Amino acid sequence: MSDDDDRREDGGKPGFMASFWRLTSQYYRGEERRRAWWLTAGVLGLTLLQIAVQVRFNIWNRDFFNALESRDRDAFFGQLGLFMALTIGSMVTAVFQLYMRQMLQLHWREWLVKRLQHRWLEGGRHYRINFLPDAADNPDQRISENTRWATAIAVDMAVGLVSSVLMLVSFVGILWTLSGPLHVALGSSEFEIPGYMVFAALLYAGIGSALTWFIGRPMVEANIRRNEAESDHRFALVRLRESSEGIALIGGEADEERGLHRAFGQVARSMLDLMRSERRLMWLTSAYGMLLTVFPVLVASPRYFAGAITLGVLMQISSAFGQVTSSLNWFVDNFPRLADWRSHVARVVELEETLDGADVSESDAVIEIEEGPDEDGREVLAFRDLQIAQVDGTLVIEEANAEIAPGERVLILGESGSGKSTLFRAIAGLWPWGSGAIRIPRRKSMMFMPQRPYLPLGTLHAALTYPAPAEEFPREAVQAALERCALEGLVPRLDEEERWDRILSLGEQQRLAFARLLLHRPGWVFMDEATAALDEANQDAMMRMFGEELAGSALVSIGHRPGLDAYHDRTLKLAPGTEGARLGRRRPRRKTSQRNPIRRLFRRKSSKAGEPN
Repeated sequence: MSDDDDRREDGGKPGFMASFWRLTSQYYRGEERRRAWWLTAGVLGLTLLQIAVQVRFNIWNRDFFNALESRDRDAFFGQLGLFMALTIGSMVTAVFQLYMRQMLQLHWREWLVKRLQHRWLEGGRHYRINFLPDAADNPDQRISENTRWATAIAVDMAVGLVSSVLMLVSFVGILWTLSGPLHVALGSSEFEIPGYMVFAALLYAGIGSALTWFIGRPMVEANIRRNEAESDHRFALVRLRESSEGIALIGGEADEERGLHRAFGQVARSMLDLMRSERRLMWLTSAYGMLLTVFPVLVASPRYFAGAITLGVLMQISSAFGQVTSSLNWFVDNFPRLADWRSHVARVVELEETLDGADVSESDAVIEIEEGPDEDGREVLAFRDLQIAQVDGTLVIEEANAEIAPGERVLILGESGSGKSTLFRAIAGLWPWGSGAIRIPRRKSMMFMPQRPYLPLGTLHAALTYPAPAEEFPREAVQAALERCALEGLVPRLDEEERWDRILSLGEQQRLAFARLLLHRPGWVFMDEATAALDEANQDAMMRMFGEELAGSALVSIGHRPGLDAYHDRTLKLAPGTEGARLGRRRPRRKTSQRNPIRRLFRRKSSKAGEPN
């Protein structure tokens, strides 16, 4: 661990151990606390039982070798029977302790994953963190992979540490009593060291721990670099898979391969650093472990050769010495895992801090969202002295004051980069940076349609009804919506599970989004280039919904397609200002029947023919 693990870092951020303790304490104090404490108590109880079995094995060790030394056949076979009973007891205890430990690891990880997933998705944080400086990268990998090892290794090491402490307490007394005093003569001086084997064990373990810390310290940073490099390489592979069509069409495979080679090169370099550290540590641990087999016998042998202890006591001392040094060597044995665990926990903590940073406090200058009816009881969309800025404070929209009434259809125009899409994000509550206020209708009455609709994994039926469950809409209504949007060919495939965002063309996906609109029938629709992939005939067919099936819905759209403004009552334009764009009015251009004068004339003649003479 680094020197600042237990102290607060600059800027008031908690140190590593403080952050990990926060994650742990929230689990043991939260809604899962009852199960967490029961599982922990079960693990501790079974660990105590395991130690009791080990203590009894130590006594058996003495009696067994004494029976050998005295050539007592009956005692020998009696000790073999006791050995079988102790072995079965140890096996049963170990299996049940493993089961309880696994359940604790699983439920803790499940709680942490669900918590992070909820925080990541809540209030659009998953979107906002993309714009934060120094945000945690690859949150998906941190949630799916790093939480696994952060919790699993933590439970294993905690159980191991508790077991080591209890074993130390149990066997130090045995070792002290058995080893007796050591007579030391230095020149003319003679003195005794009581319980000298205990001091020998402390010295042996202390030297090993100090050398382990000195040699293995670089492994902490090496593990962090390896995790980051592995995450970046996996992200590059996923990005290639998701963008495979574009890469294939442009012939970019060679460049992608070079990028993947660079990404894996970072993995290889970080792995080589880690391997060098592991090899250096292996020299120490190998020698340390081998010496442990003879060191206690060597140190205790003077009393054995002097006839002060029997062979059985010598073997019992050796066994107790091994248990004491194993307990004291917990740090030596677990240092590589400690380094690995710290890297996983650090990535989870970084994600937590990023999610905290995505929240805005009341003291920050942010856009105020006012939801619900205004003073007159109307549900309107209104901008009041609205300014929208980048995360760094640069203004995107300098001034916006406007109001859109229920049922109105308004087209927002502006140059590329003028902030049209950012304005929609602010309306949705995803972009808090800026000042002023936005009055919005009830969120449940609003639906946003981006240029590329989101199609979740699962059946086509579920993708069509998203975000509502598939069973919420009758199958007949779903089929009718598809047919209205000229997607009747998809009706037989409603129950198929596919990657629909890959199978369907962008134009089909946009028409599917309009079919989704027909099912939900929101009071307010916000379209951001939602017809950009449609030809003119399909665009007209989709936009006619707002004069037919969705006649009562308000429509606010962004678009540059010719003729799109004819489906709107008025137009607002984001014009360049001194620091950012300004939202101003533009004279509306009403939709007429000039696009099809024959149809207009036919309808007029038909209506006259139906009038009474």
